Amino acid sequence: MDAVVVTEVIVILATALFFTFMSGLMFFILWSKPKFREDSRYILFAHMLINDSVHLMGTIVLYLFALAFLHVSKAVCSVMILITVVTFNNTPLNLAVISLERYVAIRFPLRHAEIATQRRTAIAIGLMWFISSVNILIEIFYIMALDPHFFTAPVFCIREQLLIEEWQLALTSGLNFFFLVVVALTILYIYISITLVAKSASTNKDSANKARKTVLLHMFQLGICITSLLFALFEALIAKTATALFVPLQFLNFFCLLVLPRCLSPLIYGLRDSAIRPLFLSYFRCNPNRFK
Repeated sequence: MDAVVVTEVIVILATALFFTFMSGLMFFILWSKPKFREDSRYILFAHMLINDSVHLMGTIVLYLFALAFLHVSKAVCSVMILITVVTFNNTPLNLAVISLERYVAIRFPLRHAEIATQRRTAIAIGLMWFISSVNILIEIFYIMALDPHFFTAPVFCIREQLLIEEWQLALTSGLNFFFLVVVALTILYIYISITLVAKSASTNKDSANKARKTVLLHMFQLGICITSLLFALFEALIAKTATALFVPLQFLNFFCLLVLPRCLSPLIYGLRDSAIRPLFLSYFRCNPNRFK
C-alpha cells in the first residue's frame, strides 16, 4: 500500500473506533441506570446504538476486504452482507418506532406506561429484525436451493456477487425505496400530529414541543440514512472520472456517505437528550462520581 491508502485506512479506522467508543459509552450509561433500562424510549435508543455500531464495523470490514482485494468464501461473504443489510434496514425502522413512542407519550400521556411497556418494546425490536432480514434471507435460501455448492467458491465480497438473477437487484432496490417512503411518511404524520396536539390548550406544551423537536431530529436522521443510498450512484459516477482522481474521490464517497452518517446520528441524538448529556460528559471526562 502507498502512503495515501495507508492514511485513508488510518482515518477511517480511527473515526469508526472513536465513535464506536462514544456509542459504547452511551450504551454503558443506559445499561447502568434503572431509569433508562425501564424506559421504552431509551431501550430503543440503546438498540440504535448497538445496531449502528454493528453496521459501521461490518461496513469497515467489507471496505478493508475491498481495499486489499481479498477474496473470501461466499459463505463468509454472505454472513457479512447479511449483517450489514439487516442493520442498515433496521435504522429507519427504529427511527419510526421511536417517533411512534413519542407520539404515544404526547397523545396518550396517562396510558403511555401501559402502552409502551418493555415487553412490547422488545417485540417491536424483534419485528424490526424480522422485517429487515426477510429479503436477504430469501435471497440466500434461493441461491442455496439453486446451487448448493455456490457458497464454497471464493469471491470479491460485494452484494452483487450474491445475486444470480436480475430481478433480485430490482427487488432489493424497490424494497429499500418502499421502506424509506413508508418510514418518511410515518415520521411526517407523527410530526404533524404532535404539532397539532401541541396547540391544544389541554396539552403540556413544553413536553409536546420537545417531542416535536425530537421527531424533527428523527426526520433529519432519516435524511442522513437516505444519503447512504446515494453511495452506489456516486461510486458509478466516480468510476467514469480520471484515474488520478478515482482513489481520493472513492475514499471521500465512502467516508462521507457510509461512515460519518453512522457515527454522527446516534451521537447527535444522545447528546441532545438532557438526561443523557450530563452523564455522558461526566464519564467522558473521567469524572463518573459526580452523578452517583
